[in-house]
Amino acid sequence: MSSTDEYSLHKRLGYKVSRLARLMEARLEAMMGDLGITRMMWCVLSGVGLEDVTTPSDLARYIGIARPTVSRVLREMESKGLIRRIGAEGDGRCVKIRLTDRGMSMLQKCRPLVDQLNAHFGSKLNPGDLEAILAQLDALAEGETRELTSI
Repeated sequence: MSSTDEYSLHKRLGYKVSRLARLMEARLEAMMGDLGITRMMWCVLSGVGLEDVTTPSDLARYIGIARPTVSRVLREMESKGLIRRIGAEGDGRCVKIRLTDRGMSMLQKCRPLVDQLNAHFGSKLNPGDLEAILAQLDALAEGETRELTSI
């Protein structure tokens, strides 16, 4: 590498995006920690309770993670009484996920925290810039299909 090929970690897209993601994740985990809810659990709560995503496979696609990861989170949430799995009529292989009353209550407690987090970071930009950044992030992720084990 020549001296004209400067490298600065702190100027790299991957570093900047990863650092911001970790900052947001840490803040959200701290906000929801007392409730016993993880970011992944929030994704399930919001998917099922706000966007009617009701099967484990659809949840995996919705969140963008591998199916076994969703299964692990669902087991944990079921043990906490947040969700219940319901077999589809006549087909034990097709499971529907529903929030319990406790799960709905937790969704209602967590939603303002997530909104607060987004407002905190979003308020650092003018609305047009925020919309542009969100569109550019979508463009950067376009066509990338790798399933993640977590988000």
